[in-house]
Formats: sequence, C-alpha cells, structure tokens
Amino acid sequence: MTDAAYRLLLTCPAGLSRSQLFVDFDSRHDRKPHSNLKLEESIDEYGGCTTLFREGSVQETENCLCLGLTDYRTFIGTNLSPSWEQYIVATEDDVEQCKHTSSPLGNGAIVETFDNFILVLERSHNVGEFPGHLVFPGGHSEPEELGISGHAYDDDKTFRDNLNSMISQEMFDGIIREVEEEIGVPAIYLSDPIFIGISRRVMNVRPAAFFYIKCSLSSSDILRLYSKAKDGFESTQLCTVPKSELATAASKMPGCHQGTNQVSSV
Repeated sequence: MTDAAYRLLLTCPAGLSRSQLFVDFDSRHDRKPHSNLKLEESIDEYGGCTTLFREGSVQETENCLCLGLTDYRTFIGTNLSPSWEQYIVATEDDVEQCKHTSSPLGNGAIVETFDNFILVLERSHNVGEFPGHLVFPGGHSEPEELGISGHAYDDDKTFRDNLNSMISQEMFDGIIREVEEEIGVPAIYLSDPIFIGISRRVMNVRPAAFFYIKCSLSSSDILRLYSKAKDGFESTQLCTVPKSELATAASKMPGCHQGTNQVSSV
C-alpha cells in the first residue's frame, strides 16, 4: 500500500464520449474466492443481494473497462469489512491484489453549473459509507437496469458484443440518473457525460469511475431543485464550490473522490 489516499487506475483528462469507451463484461472478471474458508464464510453473515458491476481491470490502451458481477452482500463482507486487508494479495499488480474483494465500480460526477460552480454533497449521517463527508454526486450503474443477473450468455459472441455495448451506455446513463436523483436536476439540463477516469481508494480498495457533466442551470436554480431531490435523504446539504477551490474541497473527500484532482481538466 502507498501513503496516498487513492490510486489512479485510468486517466483521460481530455475525456471520452460514449462512443469512445468500451466494456468487456465477462465472468473472468468476477471475484475469486479466498482460500481461507473462515474469511469466505464470514461474508455470508451480511445481508443485501443487490447486483453490482465489479471492476475487474482496465485496458488503458483500448479505453476498455473489464467488468464482472458482484453483489452488495459481498461488498459489505469484503471491501467494507473491518478485516478487508485480509482479502488483499500482497502484490503491485492491481488485478491480482484485489481478486478476492467485491470491488463494485461506483460512479461520481463533477457537475459544473452555468455560472461555473462545482456541485458537492455533504453526506447524511444515516448512510453506510463516509457519513458526514463531502462527496461528488454519484452511486452505481445498475446491472438490473439491463436485466442482467448473471453470465448466462458468455459463450454467445454476438450477444456478448451487444451486451458490452449496452453496458457501456449504462455507464453514462447511470451517472445521469444519479445526478438527477441526488441533486434534483432533470436530465434535460445536463450535458451528455464525459468519462474522465477511474480512481481507487487505498483504504478498502473501493474503485469509482468519474464523469464531467455541464449543467445549463445556475447554482441558485439548482439549490432550489435540490430540496425536492428523490434521493435527498442521502445528503444533508448541497454545496456550490468555485472551480478555483475544487482541489481544496476534494482533499476533504473519501480517497477515490480525491483522485478527481488528477483525472479532471475542469
């Protein structure tokens, strides 16, 4: 491990559009069980069965995300477990290091308002991860949005190619949904997201994909909409940060969010 709060897995400062980001969704990228049976059995003590995309690896030269499947129960039982370090393999190879963790791929958005502010949320004290912390709006893209619950068609190349394309689109659609639900801004006021990279928190190796979105509303308009946000219960306050102060705000965020300082050119 390093002393930094995050590790950059992929950086695209100029950004990638929908047509430029590719996905390889395959069971090869799923979590590998640990040889320690007690560690494996401890995962079953946790609840939650929501299906999530797992970050398996990144093929930087091809702008490709290698994704598998995991679930919320395994996420709580590995990455969020007090014993999370026992699931880590002692190696500098990213894939090998995290092969026993759930590592669901989260998402986050750097949303810039019409009047050049960046939107940041203060998390509620009722959420599981980093209560009370400042974060960028985000969450997860959902396999269930595409009807995915397993790898039933791994051997069908045509189906897999189509599915990979759909998942790639879901990476972009998913972050729009999260911004809508957490901030209350309708999608018609949001630009199409630009993918800017993946940052992984060093503590509990939690990865997140980040996007840049331009909003055509002013910060004051957005603050009024926030009070009616669908997922407003997940945060207690919406903050508008001047672009010149973004680095300072990001330094107070969880590790994977701090990485946006290095992947973003806003």
